[in-house]
Amino acid sequence: MKKPGTRHKARKRAVDLLFEAEAKGVKATQLIAERREIYPTDDSVGTMYEYTVRVVEGVTTDASQVDAVIESHLENWKLHRLPAVDRAILRLAVWELLYATDVDIDVVLDEAVELAKELSTDDSPSFVNGVLGKVAELAPQVRAAASAE
Repeated sequence: MKKPGTRHKARKRAVDLLFEAEAKGVKATQLIAERREIYPTDDSVGTMYEYTVRVVEGVTTDASQVDAVIESHLENWKLHRLPAVDRAILRLAVWELLYATDVDIDVVLDEAVELAKELSTDDSPSFVNGVLGKVAELAPQVRAAASAE
């Protein structure tokens, strides 16, 4: 098994923050700000990767659109009924698929499935892959439209 890279760690950290923010009913960007304030005197809160901040800010900013895209690709499920960690993984990956044009679509899919394996249930990797596979079909058009704006 290959050693997880910094981007993988950054994504995992983003999923943790998105999950925690939802559980606490706060914005994930607020958690980042709090951790950055604490970090100089208490490094147990962990370093904040640049990529973590970028994706968490993106997911927070584009939350309603990201959730709408996920919701429209769920079959026989409602977003609020999914396990919270799966919601966080899907939100991160859908944001990356639509907005992180510097990240290859296959990398986004692989990373999301890997995170689901590490953090969620046995059924989650295939579920996450199925939902994201459908979203990935739209991603090139959305990315192209975004870069044309």
